[in-house]
Formats: sequence, C-alpha cells, structure tokens
Amino acid sequence: MNTHMDNKLLDRWLSFSDIQTKINNRLESALEEKYSLSLKEFYVLYFLSQTVDKKLRLQQLQEMVGLSQSAISRLVVRMEAQNCGALQRHVCEDDRRGVYTCLTDLGEKKFKQALITFNEIMQTACLEDELDELQKELHALIQQSTTE
Repeated sequence: MNTHMDNKLLDRWLSFSDIQTKINNRLESALEEKYSLSLKEFYVLYFLSQTVDKKLRLQQLQEMVGLSQSAISRLVVRMEAQNCGALQRHVCEDDRRGVYTCLTDLGEKKFKQALITFNEIMQTACLEDELDELQKELHALIQQSTTE
C-alpha cells in the first residue's frame, strides 16, 4: 500500500472518529445536565430495558457496555445510590457468585425520559448532516479497505 493511500484512509478514519466524538460529547453533556446520567449509564438503562425481565448478569452488562468488571460494578453501585434506585442488584439463585442487576420502575421511567433527549440530539445531528457525513466516511473506509 502506498503512503498516499495510507494517509487517505487514516484521514477518513480521523474524520469519522471526530464526528462520532462530537455527537457523543453532545449526548453526554445533555444527559448529564438533564438527568445526571453519563452516556454509559444511559446505555446500561437501555440494555436492561430491552430484556424481558429487565435484568442482566453484571458480566453480560459489562460486555455490552464495554467496561471492565470493576468499572461496571462501580457504575451499578453509583446508579443504585446516586440515581435514587434506578437499579437494584440481586445475587443469582443458581450461582451465588453471579450478580444480577435489575432495572427498577424508577430506572425505567428515567430511561424513557432520557431517551427523548437522546433522540432529539440524534435528530439534530441528522439535520446538521453529521450522521450523513459519518455514514459516508464509514462507507468510504469500508470500500477502500476492501479494494486494497
């Protein structure tokens, strides 16, 4: 691969990453300001809300959110206390080493309210063509990497 193509691919990747970071920062800021939620905490509420019984093992949640075991444990503890009981932990009946995290009614309500803000920001990003640009950059990256 020649240097010009290497640089072009890197430039596209950096553009893609920059747009994603800007959108993440807007989401993080709005969720923190309105609901005292980080983006990772919002994702925890989302993943739990998508399950039938509104609960997941900490290990499953850790993999979904992309945090270490200790980081997800600290996050869940904060969300139990700081967010007035948005989550509740339970020891697994079958395996005493396993811990489940459950979404409480209060947590589900908080998620639904935060989802409105999330969607508004994403729609704004779409209107500003950031998501279109993000998609084009990603498509170009994929296309370029498969043709080389």
